[in-house]
Amino acid sequence: MNALFEHPFWNTHTLLIGRIGMGALFLLAGVNKLNGGIDGTAGMIAGAGLPMALALAWFAAIFEVVAGAAIILGKYFKEAAISLAVFTFIITMIFHSPMDWAANSMAFLKNMAIMGGLLFMGAHGTGSTWKL
Repeated sequence: MNALFEHPFWNTHTLLIGRIGMGALFLLAGVNKLNGGIDGTAGMIAGAGLPMALALAWFAAIFEVVAGAAIILGKYFKEAAISLAVFTFIITMIFHSPMDWAANSMAFLKNMAIMGGLLFMGAHGTGSTWKL
């Protein structure tokens, strides 16, 4: 069984699949905001009491698209992974606070898992191939 996981496949193709999955999560979230979801996102931001909600919504959308694409392509990979981890942490603390555990437990835990995956990706890099 150990030989299976020592095969070079794990450092090439599987890392690419992981990058596509994680990057697509953010890329598609940003694209959805840009395709008509900016007002709804701004409404959520305003509802949390943050100032300049529309500007923050535009920033979030553009950031998610650019950083998600960087994860998929492997260009500026570590910077994108760490930035997205910080972004995910901030968003989680604002919108899925553990202080209201009954309402936010699953979203909080999901986002913490995503953040952990991003930190792991940032620490270990893109793998040995399939990157710009």
